[in-house]
Amino acid sequence: MNFHVVIDTNVIISAMLKPTSIPGKIIDYVADGKIIPLFDSETFAEYENVVNRPKFKFSQVRIGEILRGIIERGQFVEAKDFEEEFPDPKDKIFYCVLMTAREDVDAYLVTGNLKHFPKKLYIVTPRELLDILESDGD
Repeated sequence: MNFHVVIDTNVIISAMLKPTSIPGKIIDYVADGKIIPLFDSETFAEYENVVNRPKFKFSQVRIGEILRGIIERGQFVEAKDFEEEFPDPKDKIFYCVLMTAREDVDAYLVTGNLKHFPKKLYIVTPRELLDILESDGD
């Protein structure tokens, strides 16, 4: 089974910093096709902006692999606006992509910052998503 997932930027950064971490396994599932990343132009632009920050010193090859993987294996979502308040307004677009996608498919949002989003069963940490993915088919 494939899972549709909006991936918060902090999960991608964590995965790139430590590929063998739990966020790294999430990105491995993208590469394997078990996760279908959901994104729009604004979330993808944030990915590009953040992974290219000089402080991270990521190689352009690795950046290209990650971003290409999201585009090639992912699904573009034309996000609608949803009325919710967010501690950090930049996080709202990830929620809007999620909620728009959930009108058609069962989808999750994976983030390392649950406190930045409304409490919902489908907004999960990388560990929670990994548990869901690994229990699939049991």
